[in-house]
Amino acid sequence: MTVIHNAAKQRLAAGELSLGFGVRQARTVDIATVAKTTGFDWLFIDMEHNSMGVDTAAQIAMASLAVGVTPVVRVPGKEHYHASRLLDAGAQGIVVPHVDTVEEAKRVVSHCKYPPIGHRSLGGPPPQLSYKPTPTAEATRIVNEETLVVVMLETPSAIENADAIARVEGLDVLLVGFNDLCAEMGIAGDFNNSRAADAFATVVSACKKHGKHPGMGGIYDHPTMQKYIGMGARFILSGSDFSFVMAGATARASFLRAIKL
Repeated sequence: MTVIHNAAKQRLAAGELSLGFGVRQARTVDIATVAKTTGFDWLFIDMEHNSMGVDTAAQIAMASLAVGVTPVVRVPGKEHYHASRLLDAGAQGIVVPHVDTVEEAKRVVSHCKYPPIGHRSLGGPPPQLSYKPTPTAEATRIVNEETLVVVMLETPSAIENADAIARVEGLDVLLVGFNDLCAEMGIAGDFNNSRAADAFATVVSACKKHGKHPGMGGIYDHPTMQKYIGMGARFILSGSDFSFVMAGATARASFLRAIKL
C-alpha cells in the first residue's frame, strides 16, 4: 500500500514549525510545486476568502499530494459537505473558520473523521492511499491518522472556550485568526496588544494541557511572528501567494527606480 503521509502533521509531531503557504490568487496546479520548492510544508487552500470553486481546489490538492506538500483547505462554512467533498478529492487537512464552542468543534471532527472517531461517509478508495483498494477498516484507520483537523478561534467567546475545545478528541490544531480576533476585541490590527497576547497564551496553555498544537494566522511581520512563535505557535500560516508577489514585486520595482541613470 502507498500511503501519502501528512507532512504538516509530521512536522508538528516532531515539535518543529509546520509552515503553510496561503493560496489566495493562484488557480493552477503549479502552485503546489512552488510551495515545495520554496520550503513550505502545507498549502492553505483558502475557500473562505476567494472565489475558488471546489473543482479548482481539488485539482490543486491532488497536485500537492504528488509533490509532498500537504493540501489543507479552509472551507467556507460549517456544513459537512464542505469538508467531505474536499477530503474525498485529496485534501489531507480541513480548516473550519469561526468555531466558538465545543459543540461546533465536535461537529467539525464528526465531519472530517471516519467512525469510530467521527461520522464521515465512505466514498471509495481514497486518493490519500493512491486509490489502491484497501480493506475498509485499514483504510479508514490510516486516513483518520493522516487527516489534519483544524479549528479557527476568532472571537473572545472562542478564547474563553479554548480549554473545552482543546479537549475534543480528533482535533489537531487550534488556529488563532488574529485579524478577526483583534477586530472583535476592538483592537483591530493591534497584534502586539497585551490583550491579544493574553488570548494567545490562553490557547497555548489549553493546547499543552490537552495535547493539541497552537497555530497562528494573520500576522506576517517578522518580529511579531517571532514573538508568538516564542510563546508556542507551531502551525504557522506564513503568508499567501498574493502577499509574496506583492512583496517581491515591490522590492524589485523599488530597486530599479533607485538606479541613477
